[in-house]
Amino acid sequence: MSQNALLRSGKGLGTPGTTRKLNASIGAPAAESRERHDHFVVRHGVRCAGAHLIVDLYQAKRLDDIDHIEKALRDCVDAAGATLLHMHLHHFEPNGGVSGVAVLAESHISIHSWPEHGYAALDIFMCGNANPDACVPVLRDAFSPKNVAVSEHLRGQSVAV
Repeated sequence: MSQNALLRSGKGLGTPGTTRKLNASIGAPAAESRERHDHFVVRHGVRCAGAHLIVDLYQAKRLDDIDHIEKALRDCVDAAGATLLHMHLHHFEPNGGVSGVAVLAESHISIHSWPEHGYAALDIFMCGNANPDACVPVLRDAFSPKNVAVSEHLRGQSVAV
């Protein structure tokens, strides 16, 4: 296990997400900050903040292998065309389950595994140009589940006018 997997990092860590440029004369956010793109998407003809996939893996393998899980999440990020900002995984004992999150510029991927039951629950939420659907085949390949259930929720529809 690599460095106890308490902190796993990716690209983009040099700029904290709370950094803002201030207009020195009035202390307000600079004009370029106000003009940023909102990263809303159109999915199935609906304008929304993004697609949130709920993925359940049943009778899956390698759900206690934290290094394998990290690689699978990184492969998901790459397949989706997303930007990894930070990854944090935690390995539980004695059952060996793993919980963690890949924080993305486009939102997140989280996992909670119960290897003793062959079950993993994942959330994949992405906005902008990232493609959350591209993660599902990566997860199938990585964990060889007997069954995969995927449901989708379009987030932020009521604010997408």
